[in-house]
Amino acid sequence: MMLAGALATAGRIDFVNAFVIAVAASLLADLLWFWAGRRYGYPVLRFLCRISLSPDTCVRETESIFERWGFFSVVVSKFVPGFSTVAPPIAGALKMRAGAFALASTASGALWVGAAMVVGALFAAQIAVALDWTTSHVAVAIVAIAALVVAYGLVMARLLGAAMMSIEELRERLAGEPPPFVIDVGSSLAHDARPHIPGAVLLDLDAIAQSDDFPDDRDIVLYCACPNEASARKGAQLLLQKGYRRVRPLAGGIDAWIAAGHPVAEGVPVRFPGAPETILCNSPADTPA
Repeated sequence: MMLAGALATAGRIDFVNAFVIAVAASLLADLLWFWAGRRYGYPVLRFLCRISLSPDTCVRETESIFERWGFFSVVVSKFVPGFSTVAPPIAGALKMRAGAFALASTASGALWVGAAMVVGALFAAQIAVALDWTTSHVAVAIVAIAALVVAYGLVMARLLGAAMMSIEELRERLAGEPPPFVIDVGSSLAHDARPHIPGAVLLDLDAIAQSDDFPDDRDIVLYCACPNEASARKGAQLLLQKGYRRVRPLAGGIDAWIAAGHPVAEGVPVRFPGAPETILCNSPADTPA
């Protein structure tokens, strides 16, 4: 779109036509993803987040944005990395009205396209120089991108040193005494939209960070519905920093649990002692002491 703005300034294309076509294309794509989210729900969101360079942000922070701002979050979605990817399907999965979504998506597309084209028009000369340099240094650009990907992988690998727990190991331990203390890590938005492992306490990362009322006499197992168990790993890291040593993320999260054919449950509100807000459990009996 910045290139289009630069070309329009040079008189090679029409500014208004380019703007209208781009907004229409953006709306069409958003409506298709909105329909996919309405039809297939959270699996579409998880698919998109698996190909995101920031899966934890994609799943956790974008849910929080949509939950807090609703309609207006869609309007600004294209300016928010991560959220721009999942805003249409998450709006569909959460049953946002189609008319309201179309209006918000059109406004978002118009703001995004307009801003980019105006920037392109203002910096037309600089854009031409940048294109010439990139064309002449393709190898350098490829090496730089590869280095960023490798650095990201190393950061993810060091995020948590705790050993993962397998689905079958958790199943066996839940049948023993004492059973592990299981935490479903996610936003209230996610907790409302998907099933949970029976007996799991439902907490977001803020609640985990602010509470110290966790058992220290049994394993604490954390899981999520996000790629690479990103939120579960982050929650486990928070507990390790608090001094809890028997902490393990669940490999594969809730998706692997369901795929293995194990039972799931829906949550009901309870109060977690010491937590800053209401969270969910499967029954009052599951509330931690």
